[in-house]
Amino acid sequence: MTKEKNTKQVNTKKEPTKTLKEKRAEKQAKRVDKSKG
Repeated sequence: MTKEKNTKQVNTKKEPTKTLKEKRAEKQAKRVDKSKG
């Protein structure tokens, strides 16, 4: 979990807008993965 947080922070510094979209996409993907099980 720590590595993911660190990478996300770096990405936010480089491209904030892209990261927000990516974060939303990741949340949706996680929900889909849970649904598929």
